[in-house]
Amino acid sequence: MVQSNYDILGLKSNATQREIRDAFRKLILDHHSDRGGDEEIVKKIIQAYEDLKAGRAYPDSDDEKLKKAKVYTGDSEEERRRRNLVLSGDVAREMKEAQDWEFERQKNGELSIKGKIWAGQFAYDGTINMAGSLTSPYFAYAEENKTKIVVKNGNFVLIDPLKNNYIIEHGVKITAENGDIIVGNVTGVKETLQDPQGRVGLYVTKEHFTELHAPNGKIVISNARETVLLDGDTVIVNNLINNVKVRAKHLAVFGTTMNYNCEIELLQGGDMIFHDEGSCFALSDDALIKLENGKRFKFRELKTSNMVGSGKQITYEYLDNIGKKQEKGPGFKLGFGFLKKK
Repeated sequence: MVQSNYDILGLKSNATQREIRDAFRKLILDHHSDRGGDEEIVKKIIQAYEDLKAGRAYPDSDDEKLKKAKVYTGDSEEERRRRNLVLSGDVAREMKEAQDWEFERQKNGELSIKGKIWAGQFAYDGTINMAGSLTSPYFAYAEENKTKIVVKNGNFVLIDPLKNNYIIEHGVKITAENGDIIVGNVTGVKETLQDPQGRVGLYVTKEHFTELHAPNGKIVISNARETVLLDGDTVIVNNLINNVKVRAKHLAVFGTTMNYNCEIELLQGGDMIFHDEGSCFALSDDALIKLENGKRFKFRELKTSNMVGSGKQITYEYLDNIGKKQEKGPGFKLGFGFLKKK
C-alpha cells in the first residue's frame, strides 16, 4: 500500500500547515545525515513536505518520478556534474528551511551549530560557534546555492578546528561584520573546464576563492592554501601557500612558508610582522607586496633590507618610503628607511 505524504510525516489527514511544518522540522533533524540518518529517508521526508505544501496528498508514482527526473545516472564527468548541481540545490533549500530552526540558540544568545554545512546561506545577529566543517558546491551556477554565512554582530568560531580536523573549503564565504573569525585550515579550489569556445584539447582554469571577511575584527587561522582571500582589520596566519591574497591593516605570519604567487595588501597606517626565526628561505622573494595607495614591490626588497623574521615590525610608512630619497641633516641621506652617509 502506498503511503500518503501525511503518513510519511506521521500526521493525520486533517493536519494544519503549522503541524505539517513542525513535523517536517522534527523529522529532518532526527534523520539528517550529520546525525547518522539515511539519505533516502531524508529525501522522502523533504519530498512529502514539498508535496503537502503544494496540496498533493500522495507522492508521485515511479513513472511520474521518472518523467520529472533531474538527476542523471552514469559515471561520465558531465553526468556527475549534473547530479551535483541538483544536489547542491536540494541542500541549499534545506538550509533555507533550517534558518527558521535557529539550530541551537544558547541562553547568552550565541548560536551553536553541529555537523558539516554543505551548501546554502544564512545570517545571524550574534556569535556563531560551530562544531563541523564548511564546504560549498563551487560548481553550482546559482549563487544562492553556494555557502555564504554572515555574522552581523559577533564572532564566527570553529571549536578546536585542528584537533577535530574541521576545515573551510571550496569557495565558502564568511563575513563577520563586527567581530572576529577564528577557524583552522582554509582552502579554495581551482576548476579545470573545457574551452568555452569549444576548441578541442584546450582548457581554462576557473578560481573559486574561499573568502573570510572581518573588516572590523581579527581573522585567526592556521594555514591558507590554494586560492584563498583573507580580508580583515587584523590577520593572524601560520602559512600562505599557493595563490593566497591578504588584505589587512595588521598582519602577523608565524609560519615559514609564503609562496611566490601570494599577495599582501597592507592598509594605510598598518604594519606586518614575520616571526620566522630561520633563514626565511621559504618566504618567496617574488611574493607581491601592495600598499593601499597602489605602490607595489617584491618581497625580496624586504629581505635585502633585513626587515624580515624574528618579529620585526614593518610599517606602512616604512614601505611607502622604500625608494624615496630625503635629506636627513648634514652629510646623511635617508633611503629604504635607513640613514646612509654620503
